[in-house]
Amino acid sequence: MKKKIALGLFFTAGIVAALAGCGNQPAETGAPEETEIPIESPEEEVTLESGTVELTMWSEAANFDLLNTMIENFKAEHAGEVDLKVNLVENADANIRENVLNDVHNAPDIFVMVDDQLTDLVGGGALHPVENQEEVKQANLEDAVAAASVGDTLYAYPMTADNGYFLYYDKKYLSDVDVQTLDGILTVAAANEKKFTMDWSSGWYLYAFFGGTGLDFGINEDGITNYCNWNATEGDVKGVDIAQAMLTIGAHPGFKNCLDAEFLEGVKNGSVIAGVSGVWNAVEIQQAWGKDYGAVKLPTYTCEGKQIQMSSFKGYKMLGVNYYSKQKGWALKLADYLTNEENQKLRLEVRNQGPSNKNVASSELVGSIPAIQAVIAQAEYGKLQRVGNSYWDPFMDFGEMMAAGNLKGMELQEVMDMLVAGITASTVQ
Repeated sequence: MKKKIALGLFFTAGIVAALAGCGNQPAETGAPEETEIPIESPEEEVTLESGTVELTMWSEAANFDLLNTMIENFKAEHAGEVDLKVNLVENADANIRENVLNDVHNAPDIFVMVDDQLTDLVGGGALHPVENQEEVKQANLEDAVAAASVGDTLYAYPMTADNGYFLYYDKKYLSDVDVQTLDGILTVAAANEKKFTMDWSSGWYLYAFFGGTGLDFGINEDGITNYCNWNATEGDVKGVDIAQAMLTIGAHPGFKNCLDAEFLEGVKNGSVIAGVSGVWNAVEIQQAWGKDYGAVKLPTYTCEGKQIQMSSFKGYKMLGVNYYSKQKGWALKLADYLTNEENQKLRLEVRNQGPSNKNVASSELVGSIPAIQAVIAQAEYGKLQRVGNSYWDPFMDFGEMMAAGNLKGMELQEVMDMLVAGITASTVQ
């Protein structure tokens, strides 16, 4: 017979408009454009069943070994209570929103998600609120808690505070002075017949050229559409100034526009000596470069004769529990365990993943890991990603034009006007 233990969770949900956006990387497609959660959800008692319980969890495959270790420890702690089986299934974190909301009733019990996906998932009724709200809020950084919350309700378990990007570089070629400016990096790369890489097909990375210019961008109060003046024709930095700077960079012999996987391949084969990426590549890059491995904030770049600090989107990762899980009691308990202080420390040690837990974030270990220090340094120039769906596709086209140096017969101002028109377009049919 199955025994049920009451956890006693009750909650009420408010109305929320959905936001859309990115993660490790950017979540750029597939989100519903407007969703709501009901004013009230029925009171519910969450239970823990004994006997055999099976859960499914989605995660990126790179984390499977570490997750299996954590899961086995959890099973050992609860060996007398439940015969737990956890099936890990590979799924890109950036695709969670689309894949869950496409079939929420058959989605996994637990999934890794990026903070910009939260409101869509809450609005689609896919997330069960955290059971031990106050305990989790007290254990984690304030910004990480805010990123996992809608209003005062915590809807996911904060796990990492490192979902941003920065500069990796090979100290065998580049000095501390060289990496302060993109000009310096490109000059050294070209002189050594090597490359600096960045993904210009993604608006997540391309925000780096716009965020520090003084021009304005963000999501409107409707939570769906964007405002943007990146095509400005007046001011210290104009839209065409940024575009011209990018054209100059794109044509430099030391630059290569490529995806994250190609960057990592170039690091391993020696053709790449610097690139923009995130902590998910830290372990493999350190293995490739050894004692010459370096990581710092993004450099400045030359725009209209000025040095402008490159910006970034910053974000958080968390664990969500499916509202429709048939074993939500154990799913909530496991998600809480996988994101606790002990396991956030383990993630930091094994995968160099930056913690959201306050105690781990303030530990000496954090200060000894270059990638985490780079995330922290870059955060000063970062913005929490909150963008509408219409942001992504226009930026992909723009980035590819800049990298190829092919304006398709248009003037630069026309290119910038087209970019802004696309970013600010309504997605409501």
